Amino acid sequence: MREFIVEADGGSRGNPGPAGYGSVVIDAATGQTLAEAAEYIGVATNNVAEYRGLIAGLRAAHELDPTATVHVRMDSKLVIEQMSGRWKIKHPDMKPLAFEASKVFPAPQVTYEWIPREQNKHADRLANEAMDAGKRGEQWSASGSTAELDAADARAARAVAEPKPAGPPGDAAAGAARARAALSEGRAADAAASAGSAAAGSSGRRGAAESSGGGAVRAGAGAEVRAGAEVRAEADVRAASVAAPATGWGPADMGAPATFVLLRHGETPLTPQKRFSGSGGTDPSLSDVGREQAERVGAALARRGTVQAIVASPLTRTRETAGIVAAHLGLDVTVDDGLRETDFGAWEGLTFGEVRERYADDLGAWLADPEARPTGDGESFAATATRIAATRDKLVAAYAGRTVLLVSHVTPIKTFVRLALGAPPESLFRMELSAASLSAVAYYADGNASVRLFNDTSHLRP
Repeated sequence: MREFIVEADGGSRGNPGPAGYGSVVIDAATGQTLAEAAEYIGVATNNVAEYRGLIAGLRAAHELDPTATVHVRMDSKLVIEQMSGRWKIKHPDMKPLAFEASKVFPAPQVTYEWIPREQNKHADRLANEAMDAGKRGEQWSASGSTAELDAADARAARAVAEPKPAGPPGDAAAGAARARAALSEGRAADAAASAGSAAAGSSGRRGAAESSGGGAVRAGAGAEVRAGAEVRAEADVRAASVAAPATGWGPADMGAPATFVLLRHGETPLTPQKRFSGSGGTDPSLSDVGREQAERVGAALARRGTVQAIVASPLTRTRETAGIVAAHLGLDVTVDDGLRETDFGAWEGLTFGEVRERYADDLGAWLADPEARPTGDGESFAATATRIAATRDKLVAAYAGRTVLLVSHVTPIKTFVRLALGAPPESLFRMELSAASLSAVAYYADGNASVRLFNDTSHLRP
């Protein structure tokens, strides 16, 4: 299932006064801007404009995929608390707008998060553009918008000011420790500032709103923007976001991450038989089914338009998959030996049952110990993890701030995810990874990693 982030803002110059809205829809898996919406709505209050901005963003997300989950981020405490059900809606102007917003998606598909105004720059800029256009007697135009560029410049400025990470990219344990320290500092800073925040909250508001007929929308904007609805290293981050520390750790503060979109190759003749197929076996080619799967992946990624480079394992099935996808994307394929599958030694070509019958003791040791090797001097999971960590660090450095498609195999992709989560080696046996599935991990400048997608096969459905 896809996940979108909706960032929205709304306000008026006068409260009530000339008002407008701005909304952004972001792909949570890649951080890509998928749609922008903005409109001047005439005279309205801040809160009305904020609600209409929310409605605009939800509608834009619904047009992209009505089955997606949506995480709404706004700097309006009122809207977030009311839509979350924690505050009652008393004002007669707010009730119908909240009802309208609640009907765009089924309630279980939408979550809400308050963010500081500083983190809502993109929607804020769109709102100002809409109000500026209204002042000129015009409506907002996507062709003249600089909101995304302005947001990108702000991120770049923050990235320059960021200290260099102390640990390797994707080191989940080190990243989590830094997260805890930064969150603690942020909460303390927020507590000191909270006394003056209420008075300052409504002054100088910008505008963003959605009329009942819908506003202008721009889809497919190209620059990568922040995404804040990923799997956090700390479980309490989302709950703590209600307190909204003015400083502290968060993906939005670290510039664009290096994002690995992890694609398992399409089916080979061995895949449906569930046979061990590593880097030491017959090196099978894709089957007809596998080639069709690769075509579907390529078409889906071309529609998203977010992949900027492709790197593949050297094995035949991954190079074939990468080549088919690359033809859809108009990109070249780079081969990296670090992405190859584990060598399963004497087990290559056998089913799990056949291995259990022939090599029961070796199989038992392999299942219990990541240092154990498959029969015939195969590659242990520990050795694979060391290889993948080195490959990860090299590719993160090479593709900082970019989205790269890595075409690989079951064990390497699971290992990328395991290392990002800081999960134990036995977690490899608890992940299901289908042929031609997509997963995604983002790597930030502070050394933290964020798992954004796992085993997505929606693109394979007819």
